[in-house]
Amino acid sequence: MKHIKPYILIVLLMLSVSFFGQHNSESIRFPDGRTISIENLNTYIQKVMDSIELPGLSIAIVNDNKIAYQNTFGVKSIKTKEPVTKKTIFEGASLSKPLFAYFLMKMAENDQLDLDLPIFPYLEAVFPKGTVVEESLEDYKNLTPRIILSHGSGIPNWVKGEPIKIAFKPGTDFSYSGEAYQHLGAAFALKQGIDWGAKLDSLFIKEAALPIGMDRTLYTWDAKYENNVAKGHIKGKVNPEINRYKRVGPGFSVHTNAEDYAMFLIEMMNPKNITIATRDEMLKEHNHFKDGNKLIKETGQTGWGLGFAQKTTPYGLMHLHTGNNQDFQAYTMFIPNQNYGFAMFANSDNLFPFLEKLEQLIGEHF
Repeated sequence: MKHIKPYILIVLLMLSVSFFGQHNSESIRFPDGRTISIENLNTYIQKVMDSIELPGLSIAIVNDNKIAYQNTFGVKSIKTKEPVTKKTIFEGASLSKPLFAYFLMKMAENDQLDLDLPIFPYLEAVFPKGTVVEESLEDYKNLTPRIILSHGSGIPNWVKGEPIKIAFKPGTDFSYSGEAYQHLGAAFALKQGIDWGAKLDSLFIKEAALPIGMDRTLYTWDAKYENNVAKGHIKGKVNPEINRYKRVGPGFSVHTNAEDYAMFLIEMMNPKNITIATRDEMLKEHNHFKDGNKLIKETGQTGWGLGFAQKTTPYGLMHLHTGNNQDFQAYTMFIPNQNYGFAMFANSDNLFPFLEKLEQLIGEHF
């Protein structure tokens, strides 16, 4: 240092101050045009979490097809007090669905699936008698991936072991159904000649997750995550059990975190692993809600693509999805023409009250 001329030291000092000043004043852009500093966002999030006793949170925001903000807050368990970190994974609940839809779109692009051919021929050999009530069997036999991915099957959300009764002619109305996604996942696995456990998950990881940078996302359990998984909470009490899923649950079983899921949102807005045409097909409205659908009144949503719900906003068409496994909740949205995305995961049953309070700072997101 003693050999460096004084004026060079002054320049270096100015550059250092400039660099760190820029870093400390970094801000996030939101769809309505407002910008908020990372410092203020962190402070506000922690304040809201404390006010409603939200145990743990993983959150990420995409600006201009890059992760502009990623952070974790709170604890994995209120009993152990272990902090949530970037390595912590959460149950994604129904955020499983759009990600599995993306996987199947990739498989369709690879000619491994036809979106408009019925899935029943692949299930028929293992289809127990009585799975579907007799009067609904012909409708069931006409179910296709496109109909199921856009929630047009007419199958209830979950039948819980009861025979399936289809509410309307498939493809003519909307009925949100995790059950239908399960049947689609099983049919696709059988078509590939594999089980719908670890082998199907491995195919998903190879073809969909890893190519877009999701290296902490899986549908079936892997023991290597045993010490890096959040515990669920209901009404302030911790659930000590971990759901170590042995079969892929396309509608509910994904484990992931906000940073990983943000990579998926980037892929949706700036596709690299699928073609733009495939992405456009996925995001196109395939099931427009009829007048009187309660989601129109309750949320402003207008229809469904192949995986995501859709909502018109003043800032562009929003694609969104909620997730609720009771002791874990999650939410994601993105607006392609804003190059903006948002994802968050919580290990409790009070994420949505948190989101309502967060919207007071960052603007409408749901």
